[in-house]
Amino acid sequence: MSIKESIASAIANILDKDVAEIYQILDKSPNLEMGDYSLPCFKLAKELKMAPLQIANNIKDKLILPEIDKIEVVSGYLNIFIKKEIYVKSVLEEIANKREKYGSTGEGKGKTALVEHTSINPNASPHIGRARNALIGDSVVKILNFNDYKVETHYFVNDIGKQISMLLVGSKNKENVKFDELLQLYVDINKRVEEDKDLEQEVFDNLYKLENGDKETIQKFRNIVETCIEGQKEIFGKLGIHYDYFDYESDFIINGKVDEVLEKLKDTGKLFEAEDGRLAINQEEYHLPMKSPVLVVTRADKTSLYPLRDIAYSIYKAERNTDKNVIILGEDQKLYFQQISAALDLLGYKTAQVIHYSFVLLPSGKMSTRNGTVVLLEDFMKEILEKTKQELAKRNEGNIDEEKAKKIAYGAVKYTILKGSCEKNVTFDLEKALSFDGDTSLYIQYNYARINSILTKANYEGMVKLGKFELLNEDAEIQIIQKLEEFKSIIAKVTEKLTPNLIANYVYDLTKLFSSYYHDYSILNAETEELKNMRLQLIYSIGEVIEISLNLLGIETVDEI
Repeated sequence: MSIKESIASAIANILDKDVAEIYQILDKSPNLEMGDYSLPCFKLAKELKMAPLQIANNIKDKLILPEIDKIEVVSGYLNIFIKKEIYVKSVLEEIANKREKYGSTGEGKGKTALVEHTSINPNASPHIGRARNALIGDSVVKILNFNDYKVETHYFVNDIGKQISMLLVGSKNKENVKFDELLQLYVDINKRVEEDKDLEQEVFDNLYKLENGDKETIQKFRNIVETCIEGQKEIFGKLGIHYDYFDYESDFIINGKVDEVLEKLKDTGKLFEAEDGRLAINQEEYHLPMKSPVLVVTRADKTSLYPLRDIAYSIYKAERNTDKNVIILGEDQKLYFQQISAALDLLGYKTAQVIHYSFVLLPSGKMSTRNGTVVLLEDFMKEILEKTKQELAKRNEGNIDEEKAKKIAYGAVKYTILKGSCEKNVTFDLEKALSFDGDTSLYIQYNYARINSILTKANYEGMVKLGKFELLNEDAEIQIIQKLEEFKSIIAKVTEKLTPNLIANYVYDLTKLFSSYYHDYSILNAETEELKNMRLQLIYSIGEVIEISLNLLGIETVDEI
């Protein structure tokens, strides 16, 4: 049991409260003068029907643990000071013992999780803006795996939508359409369909044939979609992003699940036929932020629209996994997701936990596949890799390690996109992303490599079993210890809210603490051998937590730069 857990347990016993509740509000003090832990008693005042000051004093009189040095009550806060040697020993030994699992909550043991991410229209090579979905989703998968969930990663393939039908029309006189031709085909056919009603009718005719089981049409749809999916898999694979299942929309029509959902919706009494013949769900009772609260699920010819197929797929996911069900969606789909959630509720199903994200912007602004105003992810990856190679060549007398360059370049892409809150737009500045200074992955990777270099020079092999922990008593060292312990609470928050940016922000702050410590204190030339060993143990622990953090973001470390 960690020191924080011991204190939380003792306080919970004094107040007759749940340990988890006390652990959650017992936090690291904002500065060393206020102790190592602080309990804001005002958060308990209403429930306990006592003044915060009275609660704090009551705990102070009864809280007796061998780890505690002293306790102070300040304005309703209970500030707890831990004996430094015990505190340092507790944190460093826990990291040394748990290593790559340090910080894991273990809450997923015996549980499963399903994460659906990326799921972009298979009508072209993805652009950098679409990559944010995949990068967030991949990090969420890694976070859940880290906490011992058995995770399934799903990609929902929209293989029967209007976009795919347009590609069929646009490529009907071509043989063996290649992946890198799809974007221009899609842009061209969009323009032609807007100007030619006959072409537009051909698009809808294809959809009608598909939904009515025409095998030749079904195969044509599947062939062009497979071309796109294979191309997308290759691109995302270079970023280390992989999928367990590709779930095809057409399967839910072929296996009759869409028809089953339609029948169930009829039984609710909320499905009605509009004047133009389309079927729609009346969603007035859900008070959604829209003028006309209806969800249209079929065309006039009764062929299904995406929402109906999406409902069928959502039911499939809900029935497949009941422990944790997650979906990553763009912010422009917030209202749509609320409509799907309302439809699922109508049918008696719980919706997935959703993570909405905003756009990735470039200096030229927002991107659009339909208009062809995009920067393709594949081209962007090539450009940033080339710039990384140029930088490495300057620093290494023209020598370039290809694999190291990829780790740095792709790490820069991932970190830049993941470090911001999902609710905020990301403006990608390629020059800043590859800077050795500031809030970048390269800054963090560089300092990790520095730690590795120091440990290698010292022939350091791990835990100092008989270390004198009391030697780590400088304020800077205690701040680092506090930051290392904070990682556990960061992981707990991230696991609950699925917010990778908290990990990125944390590891940057930890790296800054190391960088300052490295410049202010001697490690290899410490005053005594014992002090050197303890400082090596400290930076070893920093390196472990940096590596865990970067791995959870999908970023690989490098041993030297």
